[in-house]
Amino acid sequence: MAKGTVHADETSVLPRFLDLEYPSVERGEGVWLFTADGRQILDACSGGAMVANLGYGVPEIVAAAERQAERISYFYNHHFTNEPQERLADRLLEVVAPEMARVRFVSGGSEANETALQLARLYHVERGQTERWRVISQAQAYHGATMGTLALTGRRTLREPFTPYLAEHLHLPPSTDRFDPTGEAALAELDRLIELSGPDTIAAFFCEPIGAAALPAHRAPDRFWQGLDERRRAHGFLVCFDEVVTGIGRVGTWLAADQLPIRPDIVAVGKGLGAGYAPLGAVLCTQEIYDAVDRGSREFDLGHTWDGAPLSCAVGLAVLERLVALDLVRRVHDLGPRLLENLRTSLQHFDVVGEVRGRGFLLGVELVDPRDGRSFLPVDLDVASWVDDIALEHGLLVTSTHSQADGYAGDQTLLAPAFTSGEDELGQIVERFAATIADVERRVKNSLTTRSGRGQE
Repeated sequence: MAKGTVHADETSVLPRFLDLEYPSVERGEGVWLFTADGRQILDACSGGAMVANLGYGVPEIVAAAERQAERISYFYNHHFTNEPQERLADRLLEVVAPEMARVRFVSGGSEANETALQLARLYHVERGQTERWRVISQAQAYHGATMGTLALTGRRTLREPFTPYLAEHLHLPPSTDRFDPTGEAALAELDRLIELSGPDTIAAFFCEPIGAAALPAHRAPDRFWQGLDERRRAHGFLVCFDEVVTGIGRVGTWLAADQLPIRPDIVAVGKGLGAGYAPLGAVLCTQEIYDAVDRGSREFDLGHTWDGAPLSCAVGLAVLERLVALDLVRRVHDLGPRLLENLRTSLQHFDVVGEVRGRGFLLGVELVDPRDGRSFLPVDLDVASWVDDIALEHGLLVTSTHSQADGYAGDQTLLAPAFTSGEDELGQIVERFAATIADVERRVKNSLTTRSGRGQE
């Protein structure tokens, strides 16, 4: 039997975390993962990064990739276009975002957000407003791993030690029930930042319309979005939505923007567009954005090696057509509220659980100090890691974030099952996660009792 886990000392790969042993996955089937040592794991977060929204081993997607690879898989987008790219762009604008005008394909989420950032800057340059470069974004967020996208988050634990390379953008605390339930405090801070930098220097407000990895399933109140729209009109900056996670149906609508009282100028999507069968992302923009380039330099030259490649786009087209044919976005919309209700019911008696949020098949569970049911857990406990490890012991894959040190949110766990998950499998996700939290709570309480006995907080 193949080796079940691989440690950093046993591999030529440079892993993310050098002190972990990584289970070796052998195959996937439906919403189940099978490891090399024979374990079967229920995938509650679509491959760990909210990507595999159709599950594993879908013959139609594999066949589409095979057909395209037999014809031509790659050429550089600078020289040619191709039918899969043209068809996918048309279908995205028809099905996902009719209010948008143009699409640029990239290889994934970080590239999509980087491209959106570049396009926002170019829009102002083309119109002669070269002083507009600064971005205001939400502090508790994640937009990617490039230097450009890393600068968009206000989370210092992510930014360090790369700060010398990062642009000096401005950041708003999130409008959570804990800190700003009405959104008015965020709007006041937005006004202060605009005044501080100067209205004519602001290029864009860049945000997740519904939180993903950093604050899963959180949505700011309507008043914030309405106020943001008012300030966009008054000051002339753009609104860019990072829908790398939330787009392509994850929250029960094709875009999270469809659930907000504001329309973005630029949208980045990814993850679910390739569904784990090919690396693929896209940037969509309005006619106004395109017209600025069309009337200006007529160039948006920066790009990436695999932009618009025929193999990736053929896969994306097959994914989109399957989502449409099976009406899966509606399914997520219809089943999401029941999944959230069941999750809340299963977790309501745990002292370590705070807010439980959900939008479609994107759910977030806040973990809190059981001694008062509200405070963040001690940073050094790193309870988020406990959740992920204990969930695997229960045969469940979830993704958690440990962000207390940033000051905006405590430990959070994200659940994002595939859209094709059966109702029995959704029930198992809830059941296994509740069992996970029961074990986590016992461990947390034991640790806090021990610390208290030693006179520590």
